[in-house]
Amino acid sequence: MNQPIDLRSDTLTKPTAAMRRAMAEAELGDDVFDEDPTIHRLQETLAEMLGKEAAVFVPSGSMSNQIGIRIHCQPGDEFICEAGCHIYNYEQGAFAQLSGLVARTVEGDGGVMRLDQLQGLIRPQNEHLVRTRLVCLENTHNRGAGRIQPYDEVEAICRWAHDNSLSTHLDGARLFNAVVASGIDAAKWAKHFDTVSVCFSKGLGAPVGSALAGPRDLIAKARRVRKLFGGGMRQAGVIAAGALYGLENHVERLADDHAAAQAIAEAVRQCDGLRLRPEQVDTNIVIFEVDPDLGTAAELVSRLDEAGLRVLPFGDQFIRAVTHMDVTIEQSAQAGRIITDVVSRSAKAGNTLGR
Repeated sequence: MNQPIDLRSDTLTKPTAAMRRAMAEAELGDDVFDEDPTIHRLQETLAEMLGKEAAVFVPSGSMSNQIGIRIHCQPGDEFICEAGCHIYNYEQGAFAQLSGLVARTVEGDGGVMRLDQLQGLIRPQNEHLVRTRLVCLENTHNRGAGRIQPYDEVEAICRWAHDNSLSTHLDGARLFNAVVASGIDAAKWAKHFDTVSVCFSKGLGAPVGSALAGPRDLIAKARRVRKLFGGGMRQAGVIAAGALYGLENHVERLADDHAAAQAIAEAVRQCDGLRLRPEQVDTNIVIFEVDPDLGTAAELVSRLDEAGLRVLPFGDQFIRAVTHMDVTIEQSAQAGRIITDVVSRSAKAGNTLGR
């Protein structure tokens, strides 16, 4: 039986044979004692790529983001973020649970905030009010279908933040997708942010790990917070080696994922009853809306699964498909044909998927 084409997430990738060899052969030490040479190499490599002084390796992107927020803010402080961002929606409100912080959300356009939306949002100095301390952006934007933040807007928002004594943090879980698709290098994106989080277990194909980069003094604080949050690891070079291999070998190939996403997006465009949301597909994430006449997203996902395609319900009427290194361009084209066939058969039968 053929394996289904699995587009639920780019976190589903398995380490390549070469990545596994790198992990098996990694030189190890105790990272809590700051003695793991493979982790040192990973942190130094990433910091150099991002134009930062230092970086710290952590188990997950959520931890990296939460450490980043914590080192910029104190309990009772507020940070500004886009309403659909990962930090606000998919990290269990950890900023409140772990650090006593408040989020002020701004409804962006497909995940993109504009500078004019932020004017007037900084709280005045008053003992009755929370203190506005930080602006967070996400690039690429997950719920915005892998949207790349407009570079000029990023530059303007960060300049405004710094001019008003606010810090800036970038959730760059898929930053390298933005780098490859935009042609703007990682250091140029990163230079506007005090801290940058990146994830190795998405498009780069590593099994575990993220990192936070920034000035040396802030990363020293980040190591303390990592310990506080339970992220201190021992001979973790065995997983850092996978992250380092991905960073050194899997960045440019992200263009293949972007091309594969376009094939799926084009198939969706051809289907009556499906609508891309947004219409523009920048990188490796395709989100589309399901007409209620075809049933709910969950019902259509079930039909697609039966036909050999696994995708993710992303709300009552929305579905997400994410291309990645374990799915070829040919398989992505096949995924498009499955979508077209399932939707066509449902429409011809007047089938409302079980309703």
